[in-house]
Amino acid sequence: MHNDRLMRTVRAKLRVWNGIALGAVLLLSVGVVSGVLDRPKTDAETVVATFVDALNSGDVDTAASVTSYPAAAKATMSQMFDALDPEHVEYDVNQVIDLGDGSGMFNAAASWDLGDGRHWDYNVNGWVRQLSIGWRVSWNPQTLAPGLGNGRILRLDRTDAAAPRVFDLVGTPLMTEQRINAVNLDPATITDPVRTTDMLAKAIEPVAPLITAESMRQDLAKANGQQVTAVSLRDADFEILEPDLRAVPGVVIVQRPKLITVDRRISTPLTDSLKNVWQANRDETAGWAVNAVDPDGTVTQLTGYQGPPGPDIRASLDSRLQLAAEDAVVSVGTPAAIVALQPSSGAVIAAAQNNQASDLGPIAFNGLFPSGSAIDLVRTAASAQNSDLEHTARQLGLGLDVDIPGLDQRTAAFPGGGPKLMRAATDGRADDEVRVSPLGMALVASSIARGTPTIPVISSGRPPVANQGAAPLPPAVTEQLRTIMRDTVQRGDASQLKGYGDLIGATGASGQDRWFYGTKGDLAFAVYVQDADGGDQAVKMTDRMFTALAKPPA
Repeated sequence: MHNDRLMRTVRAKLRVWNGIALGAVLLLSVGVVSGVLDRPKTDAETVVATFVDALNSGDVDTAASVTSYPAAAKATMSQMFDALDPEHVEYDVNQVIDLGDGSGMFNAAASWDLGDGRHWDYNVNGWVRQLSIGWRVSWNPQTLAPGLGNGRILRLDRTDAAAPRVFDLVGTPLMTEQRINAVNLDPATITDPVRTTDMLAKAIEPVAPLITAESMRQDLAKANGQQVTAVSLRDADFEILEPDLRAVPGVVIVQRPKLITVDRRISTPLTDSLKNVWQANRDETAGWAVNAVDPDGTVTQLTGYQGPPGPDIRASLDSRLQLAAEDAVVSVGTPAAIVALQPSSGAVIAAAQNNQASDLGPIAFNGLFPSGSAIDLVRTAASAQNSDLEHTARQLGLGLDVDIPGLDQRTAAFPGGGPKLMRAATDGRADDEVRVSPLGMALVASSIARGTPTIPVISSGRPPVANQGAAPLPPAVTEQLRTIMRDTVQRGDASQLKGYGDLIGATGASGQDRWFYGTKGDLAFAVYVQDADGGDQAVKMTDRMFTALAKPPA
């Protein structure tokens, strides 16, 4: 009996102790989980979080302040943010390890959104230490980005594939990217401007006789202490003159690539337009790179992308006709321009200006001048249709709203008041207010030749966009205009040109300005001479162009 009571007491105590032990285990487990979930961040984690959050918000002052070397860190961070100019930055901490004894390490994934689809992703490792002033991120430039350190800086660069070539209408190389040597004068290193400019003028006289010492001194006086370019030379000329140029005190040579004509004789406002087309080609295939640049200039690419080169460009220009047009425009001493088109395609095959015209800008394409009697054929066509002049002008290519890739052009400007106020039945006085460009009058000639409005083109692969259409003239009206033009050449004011076979054309005048525009085969053209010396100056210029064109190629 006694033994039974003893055993019952022992079993009861065991149950109590087991309950106590189980409760203690449960309490311990809850405490451990609560400590894992709710414990405060360590000092190492806190300083890393502050560092990363500041970088993500672009706050370089705060990010630098929690490093061991704030001044150096701020300089590196500022340079990187300024150079990359990101749209968004995200440093995401993967792990922080407290190593004890006042040190730790961390790893983070960085993602830089540089805009336009450019992204740079990488991982970084860093250290943190407890200093006398508290926990700090041990400053190492590579904690910010790979490639940094040892004085390197970062740079976001555009990259380009091989430059496309530009060919003319018949496939002859027209323009290529070549190195150009700019011969600059640096006022900061010139002690005797007279001696320097005299020496330089003598050195460049073989290739640039019109650039004088006096003109260079005038340019320096206007430059407000900035460098001025005296002349730009192709490599072939520069190699010959280089020793003399480098001997001139105050001369700085700046070399850079540039798209230029293969034949230096070709000078046309069309090359500027073709440069626009060429640049658009390069822009479409341009790449990018984040580069680390050493103090000695060595460049190491860290990331980036380069697309394939763009296609070569086939320009509309006919080099042989262009040279003939240039020969013609330099025959006069007042502003003059010639524009020629191919009616079958709309290709602008020549555009020439003399120096006097170029001083006014690219007038061949956007110079607007009083039309005077030059639009008599437009007036005739309007009368035949009982239509207003502006509507008829558009039927002949004048004033159409057309976007031509690469080409800034204007063909006509009409007086205010609306087209209904410009009936063909007027006495012609209001017509003097209509202003036209050489391109515009070449379009009139081309539209008469083809029987429909002509839309100009300057390169293949980039067609123009006509935002406004125009119905062609009735065939009978078009033939009436051709007959007038034929008579003008065979028996009228342009009879000097009747020996050129199927050439037909029309003359025009406004004050002392003179026009001639016409066609010959698949060629349409317009000639403009401002303040002409003689009423037949535009006709004479046309004669000179065709005479030059008939000569064997040089």
